[in-house]
Amino acid sequence: MTEETEEQVKHAVSSAIEKLLDADSFLLQNNVNERSISHKLACYIQELFADWQVDCEYNRDHDDTKRLNLPTKNVKTNDTNAQTVYPDIIIHRRNTGQNLLVIEIKKTTNPETIENDLEKLDAFKN
Repeated sequence: MTEETEEQVKHAVSSAIEKLLDADSFLLQNNVNERSISHKLACYIQELFADWQVDCEYNRDHDDTKRLNLPTKNVKTNDTNAQTVYPDIIIHRRNTGQNLLVIEIKKTTNPETIENDLEKLDAFKN
């Protein structure tokens, strides 16, 4: 895909999720870490987006650490301007401003609220 429409992206990601459910249901049934699930899903997504890079927990904005302005939850002493950001999955072209999609994975067993991920996704769009 080169000039993807929103519908094409939705269809491709849905196909990747279906493949994850078919091939890797063990991960979901055995409550493995979200990172393991994200990784496998990213592998299936990469197969469908050959012209893009698909990365998990990619924390770079060119040569800098990727940061977003979010309400402070866990303050780190070395993070004075904003929170460091690790999107679960990003479809992008590395070292450019071209980002196609950011995906946040949320397991039902995760104690964090969905609002936290929604805030992060809104900040990514801005």
